[in-house]
Amino acid sequence: MADKQFTSYAQWIAEFLGSTFLVMAAIAPVILFHHIIQADISIAVMADALAVGFVLFALIEIFAPISGAHFNPIVSLCMFILQRLSAKDLLIYLSAQFSGGFLGMLGAHLMFYDKLPILLEISSVNRNGGAYPAEIFGTFILVLAILLLVKHGSQRISLVIGLLVAGALLTTSSTMFANPQVTVARMFTYSAAGIQPVDAAFFIVMQVIGMGLAILAWKAIYK
Repeated sequence: MADKQFTSYAQWIAEFLGSTFLVMAAIAPVILFHHIIQADISIAVMADALAVGFVLFALIEIFAPISGAHFNPIVSLCMFILQRLSAKDLLIYLSAQFSGGFLGMLGAHLMFYDKLPILLEISSVNRNGGAYPAEIFGTFILVLAILLLVKHGSQRISLVIGLLVAGALLTTSSTMFANPQVTVARMFTYSAAGIQPVDAAFFIVMQVIGMGLAILAWKAIYK
């Protein structure tokens, strides 16, 4: 959880920067491996899983003492529902996460702009069908893991969440978005990491359902 000595301004910066580099880690490896090196998409997915897992581990270690290292509107909404985050702080976190994620997408594109001069493009990548329930599963286990790890006072939250997300990225048919700000940011990438807007809307609905089920499971465990 966030340290109360830090101001809302500091927490906004932490959530903004964390969201920026999380989205960059989710998009840039796919561009590098699949679009630049022209490796098979399976190799790009594996590289993406490693990058997201490593970077997320580091980001949680860096920013958890300041903001709690949410980087995810679903996590912030969950904390609000459980009365661990005020309505004011929820709005601060959401604004930081969505704006940071959008910058992360632009940053990933800028790094390869000399090879692929595209800064912004509405994605046409189709992720329907089996990817929808996958988002419920992925979000459920992510939120439940966070709640249980915090409840247990685990000192390895960053490592566990990094490994969980990396593994779920390789396990789920949706490649585990489980994060509305990441979902929205990936609507605007030309890369294979993208998602078309109509599927993005369903993904976010599935993520909210997964969060709700995780809260119910957590309350059932500690009834």
